Amino acid sequence: MATRRLKQINLKIMLNLLSVFFIAFQASARTGSSTTIELDYENVPLKRILKDIKAQTNYSFFYNVKEIDDTKKISFRANNEAIDQVLKKLAQKAAFNFEINGKQIVLTKISQRTDTLQEREVKGSVKDIEGNPLSGASVVIKGTTTGAQTDFDGNFTLTLADESAIIIVSYIGFETKEISVGNQSSLDVILKEAAAQLDNVVIVGSRNPNRTSTETATAVDVIPMADVVSKTGKIEVNQLLQYAAPSFNANKQSGSDGADHIDPASLRGLGPDQTLVLINGKRRHQSSLINVFGTRGRGNTGTDLNAIPASAIKRIEILRDGASAQYGSDAIAGVINIVLKDRTDELSGSISYGAYNTNAQGDFPDGTPNTDGNRLDTERDGNAIGEDQSFDGGSIKFAANYGVKIGEEGYANFTTEYIAKNKILRPGFDFRRGFGEAAIDGFNFFGNVNIPVSENTEFYAFGGRNYRDTDAFAFTRNNPTERNVVSIYPNGFTPRITSNIIDNSVSAGIRTEMENGWNVDISNTFGKNLFHYFIKGSLNASLEETSPVDFDAGGHSLSQNVTNLDISKFYEDIMEGMNLAFGAEYKTENFEIFAGEASSYGTFDIDRALITNPATQTIPTDPITGEQRPGGSQGFPGYSPANEIDRSRSNVSLYGDLELDITEKFLVSGAARFEYFSDFGSTTNGKLAARYKATENINIRGSVSSGFRAPSLAQIYYNLKYTDFVSGQASESLLSPNNSPVTASFGIGPLKEEKAFNAALGFTAKAGNFTATVDGYYIDIKDRIVLTGAFPAPQIPNVNSAQFFVNGVDTKTTGLDVILSYKNTLSEDSSFGATFLANFNNMKIENIHNGSLDESTYFGPRDKAFLLASAPDSKLNLNLTYDKSWFDTSLSFTHFSEIELIDYGLVPDYYGAKTVTDLNFGFQLSESLKLNVGSNNLFNVYPDQQDADSDSGGYWDAVQMGFAGAFYYARLGFTF
Repeated sequence: MATRRLKQINLKIMLNLLSVFFIAFQASARTGSSTTIELDYENVPLKRILKDIKAQTNYSFFYNVKEIDDTKKISFRANNEAIDQVLKKLAQKAAFNFEINGKQIVLTKISQRTDTLQEREVKGSVKDIEGNPLSGASVVIKGTTTGAQTDFDGNFTLTLADESAIIIVSYIGFETKEISVGNQSSLDVILKEAAAQLDNVVIVGSRNPNRTSTETATAVDVIPMADVVSKTGKIEVNQLLQYAAPSFNANKQSGSDGADHIDPASLRGLGPDQTLVLINGKRRHQSSLINVFGTRGRGNTGTDLNAIPASAIKRIEILRDGASAQYGSDAIAGVINIVLKDRTDELSGSISYGAYNTNAQGDFPDGTPNTDGNRLDTERDGNAIGEDQSFDGGSIKFAANYGVKIGEEGYANFTTEYIAKNKILRPGFDFRRGFGEAAIDGFNFFGNVNIPVSENTEFYAFGGRNYRDTDAFAFTRNNPTERNVVSIYPNGFTPRITSNIIDNSVSAGIRTEMENGWNVDISNTFGKNLFHYFIKGSLNASLEETSPVDFDAGGHSLSQNVTNLDISKFYEDIMEGMNLAFGAEYKTENFEIFAGEASSYGTFDIDRALITNPATQTIPTDPITGEQRPGGSQGFPGYSPANEIDRSRSNVSLYGDLELDITEKFLVSGAARFEYFSDFGSTTNGKLAARYKATENINIRGSVSSGFRAPSLAQIYYNLKYTDFVSGQASESLLSPNNSPVTASFGIGPLKEEKAFNAALGFTAKAGNFTATVDGYYIDIKDRIVLTGAFPAPQIPNVNSAQFFVNGVDTKTTGLDVILSYKNTLSEDSSFGATFLANFNNMKIENIHNGSLDESTYFGPRDKAFLLASAPDSKLNLNLTYDKSWFDTSLSFTHFSEIELIDYGLVPDYYGAKTVTDLNFGFQLSESLKLNVGSNNLFNVYPDQQDADSDSGGYWDAVQMGFAGAFYYARLGFTF
């Protein structure tokens, strides 16, 4: 009763604080004005821009609404500019004349030309590098206020009276271009996105609708997907971000069961489940998979970014700062927000093909499986077959995106994507003849819809379906072993773990701007991930010669439903501007494990009956080894009815968020969030951040915050009996659920939330064509949830060891993110760019909460090494680009620092620093077609070779750049 009473008091206090917060600032008044103007609007009515200028300067506007259409929507940007300069630019955009009289500005309609110069008409179009029309682009005659805006199809018409005229073409988020018209009567202009992308309006990290990423008080990366996708052969979102974001790390795994099929990814070296993922600002559900083997993110669940088609993404925003106080659980490391495409009236897409070089670099013993260009194939018996070839892992991807306009401002944009990728197989030890990446057949469909209901209200919906059929090799069963039936597999066998992964999501809501300026957003988001295992080329040894070779092994699912109410208002007259936001969220989650067929999990007696009473039933023995035959499908034992669970929970949260420009130069922001979880209680977190404009081009920013992450349902309830391989030797292990008597008997208590403290300090700077962001960070996490080592468990029948999820360790992470960018126009149709990305990351384990349990077993050297190796200590990337009308090229160097792991022999495995080179060439074949060819990891670099005690069973673990080697590709992009 006391606990419940305390929760009610906490909730009441939070509601009262929000009420006081709202009333206090509703009554506040403007206390200052600005001598310069800062604006950043996309597609808003002219009157809103005029109102903002008035608020910042105290100038008043006078005009005849019959002459000046102040409802016309335009895009406009000003960066600390004087009033006269802003008005000149705005006059060009909105086609009016102006006159300043004291504090009054009179707007008038542009009169007809009366000069006698010989005029001529010039027509043209403005598009991006992929051929997409840029609607609303500004086309202005240099030195005048005469100009035009492109229409919905990117077309414009301009009247010129001078052959020496130069036109200036600009569009928000793109590089401005100056063009000498000469005697041309038509112009086709291609604009390229700004290299650093530091000035894009962002919707993550700040709820202020006018804030750009260089103005935020915390670090935000904005990655335009069109440019990234077109200049790389990578086909999945995780791999694209690995080389585009400084502190993002993801690699393909091998020999890690489900992690071979869903790539674990991390931000700033933390766990996959410590980064929150949003789509269009709405919370994305996680995968139902939990990583339990020797892999990045061991003991963590995470969001499957590869379930989102890259071709559907307009841009990705990465908030590199703790944000639990703003967005809730999982945001300790930061937030990834995926913004979907909204383009209309065009069909765009691509067809690509690529393959990997099989010439693995290393000194491998004779007879090593899959060396000398040999491929490991499988027949029904799963035996290795050598077949000479130089390439493997061939992958084809087809993607198409199409949008239609709905009314004047609405749209419906749809993306479909198909991926087929063959296995990648590399040298492994005799007990790991199938070492390599999984094969994938995947189909994606995504939609993004916005329908205007009235002038100030819109309905929106987005979501999609991802289906993947994956196929990966498990560890080999060599003769002699009680795990093989020689009459089925005379030469041993390598089982295959295949899976069907289905990921569905849909989000829908209503946004409206009320007459009093309040913005209200009501939405509901549902998502579900289903992971179903099918084991092939295997057997149940206890069934001996009657065993099937393919099994339905069951699986798991996670569903999430989130209802949000978000309310915000921007106050122009409070100091230099204030944005107030508050809202509520209600979330429900459900986690299930469902059983497979009996032969996938059961042990059978000599009469082929499922063993239910070991005391009266006899288990078959292997005639060669004399050992009892184990049950269940080899490679991955199926889930049994004893593993089945169906558990749910709910949580409710309330938040308040304030951004206040105290002066033109000084911004402060604060956030507070209260959350109550039905299974472990409540938590309250806060955040304070500030940004100071030291000069017009230098911003200093910093933040401090508290954070948390709720234990996932999978970490609380997941359980499985499985076969673990230690130095090539099989051992039966049990992963016991956190709430079971077995777990309690080892002295391990219920899971509770992880608690974090984040601090950051950095700056942004601009100098001509050069931009820079540098941000240092500190992350202190208490009670991190980890997977223990294997405890001896002789008291549990048919099990050698047991593992558990625990609030096991405290960690401290310090680091530095650096982004330096330079872009220079060399001539009218050519440019050069250079971007340097760097992340320096240092994690330390401060405490281990093993209590009376043996520390070396609870969380020993191997477990520590896995946690600390979630990311290299440093990752440096230099990307050089050159563009010239029909041709472009990019050259990228990525340097990964050393990684250290501890192998099964408790010996350190050192993977030395490596540098990977990527090269891409692009050819604009026509207005509609573009060809890209190139290579990732051009020089076929691999991690350092290791011995047979490696976790993967191959000559490398999945560290740094992965173990696939060089990838060569061609991509044909089209736009119609």
